Amino acid sequence: MDWRRIFHARGGVIEDEPILSTASHIAEGAAHILVIDDDDRIRTLLKRYLSENGFRTSVACNAKEARTLMASVDFDVLILDVMMPGETGFALTRAVRAASNVPILLLTARGLPEDRIEGLEMGADDYLSKPFEPRELLLRVNSLLRRAPPSPHEKREVKFGACTFSLGRSELRKYGDLVRITAGEASLLKALAQKPREAISREALAEQTAAGMERSVDVQVTRLRKKIEEDPRAPIYLQTVRGVGYALMTD
Repeated sequence: MDWRRIFHARGGVIEDEPILSTASHIAEGAAHILVIDDDDRIRTLLKRYLSENGFRTSVACNAKEARTLMASVDFDVLILDVMMPGETGFALTRAVRAASNVPILLLTARGLPEDRIEGLEMGADDYLSKPFEPRELLLRVNSLLRRAPPSPHEKREVKFGACTFSLGRSELRKYGDLVRITAGEASLLKALAQKPREAISREALAEQTAAGMERSVDVQVTRLRKKIEEDPRAPIYLQTVRGVGYALMTD
């Protein structure tokens, strides 16, 4: 596929290019990228391109939506448009940087040196002007991932009752014995373990684990409870938070 031709087409997209599913290209444990841009076409193109290159990719159309996602999902890189209505990319960068070291790549149609300097002063790690070569974007994302320190949760284990879950190995043990879990169950358990004792919405879990639908999350939770809980009908550790989603009650 000629991604360069698509990105530089008039309006940023060629209307007759079909958007295909890319879930089969994404490996378990792949880096998770959040694209924040108010342009529907740019979001669609970037999600498709990054997914086809092996990244889990979520999108948000503005800072408010991005904040909602970031409240329940730990992203590995943020790709952030500068010129958005409401809260600008510069303002969101400053707010994110005050609480997180997640790598931030700014995108903008303004390529003036003072704009780049302002973005870097706000805490951005890199800056790319539109229009850009998709291959360059990919190289910059990979560079940010290489430079980023390893996430602490990757080396951490969480304990709940008789169970221990290794976030780095996605390995579940009960009474010391290895418990067989599917890739989907491991992905869901990892998402919950990254935010122990916090309620995470079904929508966010479906997005983060590539489950696709909230109903799929419910099915995986039911299966996990049979492997974790002493009484799956009265769960102690993998709890339902009414009106929100689920939480993992760690020790």
